[in-house]
Amino acid sequence: MTAFLVSGLGTAAPEVIGEPYEDADATAYLPMLRQPVLVFEGAGETVAAAHARALSRSLTTAVFTTDLFGTGNDRDNRAAVRAVGRDALDLVGLAVYGPRNAVDKVLKGARMHP
Repeated sequence: MTAFLVSGLGTAAPEVIGEPYEDADATAYLPMLRQPVLVFEGAGETVAAAHARALSRSLTTAVFTTDLFGTGNDRDNRAAVRAVGRDALDLVGLAVYGPRNAVDKVLKGARMHP
């Protein structure tokens, strides 16, 4: 789920992607995120509140709902999210990108995942 959520950030905020890698033998490797990805956890209410706060602050977000565990492709994933209103999404994961102080406020109540 974390990989799916984070994958959207590079398209919406290309500045988060670093330069390609290369080893001493000149083998090329894909670029990765420039910054660490911090994973937090919280109860469903905490995730829903973070989602609402992120949207109210117009932060870049990606969502992962319970329904996505039952789909097998991108088209069905989008349809599953599209079928449910914003406030009724059964969120199990959320990616948020923006200024650190704003993201910290959005994630209030969540704790760092061990």
